[in-house]
Amino acid sequence: MPQIETRPLGVPEMGEVRLAMLAEALRRGWADMRRAPGYAVLFAGVYVVIGLILAAITWTTGKTYWLIFAVVGFPLVGPFAAVGFYEVSRRLSQGRALVASEIFTVIAHQRRRQLPSICTIIIMVFLFWFFLAHMIFALFLGLSVMTNVSSSLEIYFTPEGIRMLAVGTLVGAAFALLLYSITVVALPLLLDREVDFVTAMLTSLQVVTENPVPMLIWAALIAGLTFLAMLPGFLGLFIVLPLLGHATWHLYRLICEAGGAAPRTPRGI
Repeated sequence: MPQIETRPLGVPEMGEVRLAMLAEALRRGWADMRRAPGYAVLFAGVYVVIGLILAAITWTTGKTYWLIFAVVGFPLVGPFAAVGFYEVSRRLSQGRALVASEIFTVIAHQRRRQLPSICTIIIMVFLFWFFLAHMIFALFLGLSVMTNVSSSLEIYFTPEGIRMLAVGTLVGAAFALLLYSITVVALPLLLDREVDFVTAMLTSLQVVTENPVPMLIWAALIAGLTFLAMLPGFLGLFIVLPLLGHATWHLYRLICEAGGAAPRTPRGI
């Protein structure tokens, strides 16, 4: 059984986020994805399958309006996929071999640490978004005179439909921004160090609020690329999820290094 290494304690000093860090994080993320393509396909494949199943159920039941809410809400659970990418990038930055048994042991070990707590919050936000999405639909289109609102897209181009889409998009964006703010730094921090999930979320929120421009640009990049990746039957996630997962780890490390943390040095393979 592979041994789980000891993580350092506490939150490191977080430095200023500069726009140049975003480009550097993407460059390093792309390099990691090319060095470990098998893990990219494996971890991203889980979410491609989930997306396809979700779409299939939506169309099979005939309730096509749920597909719109699912597409908007699907990125809310994206951070789950990131843990595997973080561990791969962490090992690559240390010059360590990518031993599958060790990587999956580290991921499995997270169930005994703080990650399940923050994942529970992610699920609760996602489910609450679905509840509000249903309420928004009922508020604007629940009394529609159409006999089969689920099988026609024309309803979405009516004044009520356009208002429903506008309000739903704004509410969904607010949920996504909140979730992004409390997880973008918290998730890699929880993997990297021994810290409680509340402190990790507050640290993440602090980084975002103190560096609004670069962090909002990063959020927009994540949202835009993820949306485009879902258009071709979710297949674009095979590229976008690994790229953003690896890049987010490197952005976290760059922020730590800007705060005075020593950069990771290869230890040999």
